[in-house]
Amino acid sequence: MHYDSILNNHGLPHDPFKAIVAPRPIGWIGSVSKSGVKNLAPYSYFNAVSDKPHFVMFASTDIKDSITNAEETGVFTVSLAVEALFDNMNGSSVAASSNVDEFKLAGLTPQTGKFVDAPFVSESPAALECRYWKTIDFPGSDRTKGTGSYVVFGHVVGVFINETFIKDGLFDTAAARPLVRLGYMNYGVVGSENTFSKNRPTLDKDGNLEKVKDWDGKYR
Repeated sequence: MHYDSILNNHGLPHDPFKAIVAPRPIGWIGSVSKSGVKNLAPYSYFNAVSDKPHFVMFASTDIKDSITNAEETGVFTVSLAVEALFDNMNGSSVAASSNVDEFKLAGLTPQTGKFVDAPFVSESPAALECRYWKTIDFPGSDRTKGTGSYVVFGHVVGVFINETFIKDGLFDTAAARPLVRLGYMNYGVVGSENTFSKNRPTLDKDGNLEKVKDWDGKYR
């Protein structure tokens, strides 16, 4: 099939866009309002966008508390959402009023960052502490109504890692078993059963690709 994504005339029961752009990491955004109410919410439009310096982004349909809090306080956190915390993560996604503390609602322990005054999930294997940089309002967004699509960027100024997940000097992603978002209401898990390591390719003297070898421990 081939369809016009502007008209979205796919004729399927649900829009397949997010099922095609998958998997997507889950940004479990922790923040606090100006009045001191803690907020926690998962965003599947999330990713790292730079490592020199470290920047992350999360995107939202309509203005949510995470955006408001980040813009008003200048800080937020990102906790790693993992398989062992799925029910907690899913619980924190509930639509709740701005005076509800989703940490408490989802049965999680908030821990204030060392570098920013925003809470992250203490039970998570890792968390990023971020200073708010800017929000980009997508075309058609209307802040007066709180509608539209918005992307928030944050500068990562601190990192928390539970040392249980450091192995041979590396963060053991497979042991942490991060959750990923697929299409519809589907999720996945990154674990040792579905990960592998390879070196990046090199060219031989004739300019042809050489056979890719297993990772030799040198990060390229």
